[in-house]
Amino acid sequence: MNSGLEWRRKKVQELSSQGYNQSEISRILQISQPTINRDITFLKQQAKDNIKRYIDERLPEEYEKCLVRLNAITKEAWNTAANTEDKREKIQALSLAKECYSMKLDLLTNATVVDDAIRFVSMRSDGKLKSPSSNSNEDDKESREPDYDEEKDQLEEEQEVETGETTINQVF
Repeated sequence: MNSGLEWRRKKVQELSSQGYNQSEISRILQISQPTINRDITFLKQQAKDNIKRYIDERLPEEYEKCLVRLNAITKEAWNTAANTEDKREKIQALSLAKECYSMKLDLLTNATVVDDAIRFVSMRSDGKLKSPSSNSNEDDKESREPDYDEEKDQLEEEQEVETGETTINQVF
């Protein structure tokens, strides 16, 4: 991807996160509104892909690591409690073990939430679950995801520059 396109998308994302609507972003960056709309559509899809990848790959791994670490800490706490003569140290070790059990219980009871999230994302990606139907208001029009064609985007940008319609900065 060319650096001008990356820069523009970062600016679109930045301005959008600051509360600007597409018309305002278009005016600020001096880019056509359809181009801004395609950038926002692309950024939304990229965000969805990132969340899906996180839920599919990273979350189960981190969940497992957390359980393994809690088990190791619990074991060490029990060893410390069993091998110390100091009452304060023993009470602290037992308190740590109790806290680990509580955290582990939270993780295990929340496992259904993690499983549901993974199942939901998998069903969505397999096409078994349809996305929510949209109404005909403006936000829904923006959230629909037409096929993104980067070559078309670049051609339109070049035409805008050639005709002098929109931008004074030919990076776009």
